[in-house]
Amino acid sequence: MSGFRWEIIQEYLPLFIDGAIMTLKCTLICVITGTLWGLTLGLGRLAQAPHGPWKQVLRYAVQLPVRIYISAFRGTPLFVQIMVVHFALIPLFINPRDGVLVSGGLMSAEFARALRSDYGAFLSCIVAITLNAGAYVSEIFRAGIQSIDSGQMEASRSLGMTWGRTMRKVILPQAFRRMLPPLGNNAIAIVKDSSLASAIGLADLAYAARTVSGAYATYWEPYLVISLVYWVFTFLLSLLVQLLEKRFGKSDSR
Repeated sequence: MSGFRWEIIQEYLPLFIDGAIMTLKCTLICVITGTLWGLTLGLGRLAQAPHGPWKQVLRYAVQLPVRIYISAFRGTPLFVQIMVVHFALIPLFINPRDGVLVSGGLMSAEFARALRSDYGAFLSCIVAITLNAGAYVSEIFRAGIQSIDSGQMEASRSLGMTWGRTMRKVILPQAFRRMLPPLGNNAIAIVKDSSLASAIGLADLAYAARTVSGAYATYWEPYLVISLVYWVFTFLLSLLVQLLEKRFGKSDSR
């Protein structure tokens, strides 16, 4: 690899390490929050009543808003969503002057100012990717739940189990085995999508590469290094998903 200047990477190695830790931190949080939010949306997407007034209430007050939400977040770029969250949504709630949480007395102006200064980009990244991932994960949960034979729900309800307990004990455990590969792909996408948050100042791997390239006016070394790091992260994550698939496969064969 002729001309590769390792001394640049060595000089900024702490920045790359901190960036890698920040990327892992954002990925872990967003995978958890995005999955939980996606599960909530997926159940809302499937909410229905066979008859009575609740049928129309669930259709127009739950299903319709969820469908619009999913369509909006899947139909717009994540980069744009990050910008909207960072420059519009977060200031709406934690602006030191007139933020909703500050004016409502739930947060002091000093705390809001410190929060935006120290963790503003981090919060925006978490919120934006969670909202975006939830839209995709909701469809994974919807498809996974619908793939389970409806007779299992009917049998569980005939035994006296509530809808919630049936979902928790019978439907979701079976559906999760089928949803694991697409959920793993979504987690891998989050690892890569987190790099977009460097545009709002998040000190992740992409931010580290941009800092180094700006200091030395070179792009080969920093961007090749972060590409390798991202590849390692996604490769290890794919191995983890494969191990989980094998483990669940063994439990099914017993």
